[in-house]
Amino acid sequence: MTRHARNCTAGAVYTYHEKRKDAASSGYGTNTQRVGKDSVKNFDCCSLTLQPCRNPVITKDGYLFDKEAILEYYLTKKKEYVRKLKEYEKQKQQEEEQSHEKTANEELQKLQNFLKAEKNIVSRSKNKADELASSVSNMCNGKDKMLPSFWIPSKTPEAKDIILHKPDKTIYCPISGRPLRIKDLIPVKFTEVKDPDDKKSLIVKEARYMCPITHDILSNSVPCAVIRTTGDVVTMECVEKIIKRDWINPLDGIKLSTADIILLQRGGTGYAAVNEQLEGKHERPVLQA
Repeated sequence: MTRHARNCTAGAVYTYHEKRKDAASSGYGTNTQRVGKDSVKNFDCCSLTLQPCRNPVITKDGYLFDKEAILEYYLTKKKEYVRKLKEYEKQKQQEEEQSHEKTANEELQKLQNFLKAEKNIVSRSKNKADELASSVSNMCNGKDKMLPSFWIPSKTPEAKDIILHKPDKTIYCPISGRPLRIKDLIPVKFTEVKDPDDKKSLIVKEARYMCPITHDILSNSVPCAVIRTTGDVVTMECVEKIIKRDWINPLDGIKLSTADIILLQRGGTGYAAVNEQLEGKHERPVLQA
């Protein structure tokens, strides 16, 4: 087998590099790219805005949100539910009206057939009911509401009716997908690193917060937890070695339980042990042979 360069097209072997290059330029297949450090959320950033939280709150599952962002999301979902409910009720009302109208038309048709069968004397003058019954117009007998509109996509003869289902009143967390309630949000309190020699702004600093008990610097590489009773963010090492020894909060002396320790979900560090998905995929049409 002869050796050839990467971009050689005269060889008998279709290399993996050539295949990936052709797939990228053709516009077909799935593109896969490893998530970079800039795409990883910091541990103290909101899961919606991806910015440092001003008023941080945390859910029971450990996802951090800015209070303003999560409230705006909650109200938006509430308005969306009200809108969908109105559309659903409107559809139900239209179905009831169509059912009543169909019943009335059937009763009218039965009456006309009965009068036509019982009529013995042939009269030249036709009444209005007979004219409507014998009319070939597409505007009688309720057909005026069934006319197609070729300039409206949803009313063309080929268009199918969209059946709406009753919307779900429950609002779910945008990250975990579990039911979200405002009263379940727990305020979070970060302890700032006090360094009199560092004059930088808080956002510019890399070491912004620390554990209030052990004074360890918090970062994405340090597993953290939130104490539900006080909202303080501590390291998991502090929880394992200090808090779990007596199950007492060293900050205020209150008795704690397992439910009072909420694991703070981190953005990741670029390693598979922290991130569940390190690759971003973009699906494109498949090249048909």
